Amino acid sequence: LNNCGHLFYPRWREYESCQARLLQFSLEETQWQQDWAGLMSLATQPGASLEQLHVFALAHILRRPIIVYGVKYVKSFRGEDLGYARFEGVYLPLLWDPGFCTKSPVALGYTRGHFSALVPIEPYSSPETAANNLTNQDSLQVTFLPLMDHSRKLLPVHFVTQTEMGREESLLRQWLDVGMTDGGLLVAQQRLNKRPLLVAQMLEEWLNHYRRLAQMSHAPFSRPIPVQDYSSDGDTDDE
Repeated sequence: LNNCGHLFYPRWREYESCQARLLQFSLEETQWQQDWAGLMSLATQPGASLEQLHVFALAHILRRPIIVYGVKYVKSFRGEDLGYARFEGVYLPLLWDPGFCTKSPVALGYTRGHFSALVPIEPYSSPETAANNLTNQDSLQVTFLPLMDHSRKLLPVHFVTQTEMGREESLLRQWLDVGMTDGGLLVAQQRLNKRPLLVAQMLEEWLNHYRRLAQMSHAPFSRPIPVQDYSSDGDTDDE
């Protein structure tokens, strides 16, 4: 942001100005500059609270869309509403050319002031499909991410300009592989690549830890579960 602020600032200011007009207030240029300086300062502080602009910048770093599913209101530990949470929505790398970016989005969840990575449940594979995957290592699987909320309203697309407002669905179709379910729900396709070897090892170790805990609590004298030994034999260069 510090290096490319001159590119992000005009779009950020125009978008926030439109949001301010919807709430029937406006800011002077000096106030916009102060708010921008505050956002730049937060970006340099480890552990500081992030804002929508930082998620927008991350989409440009990754060169892929980010979809955030979140709560509507930030609540206190007593359950009281503290303010409106505006993180939910789609963040497109609009400052890049679409051909330079991937259409497979990242999904995040936002609740109680924290972001969490959202990953899909692994698709079920029958013995037949597993055998096919062994012969086709480059095969991809796809999961679907909703682009509408529970009331079937389109998720907000953040940091669009005035000329782009009203064309949000068209933008989503341009930047994402968009489809429609039989029930009329707009969804984005997220491609699931084969898990890298190191990730597979870490996941198996993590699962084995909890398998052992379950054995100790339910059947302490049962035979321990052997640790899966992964080998890099036969892996491709991409792994």
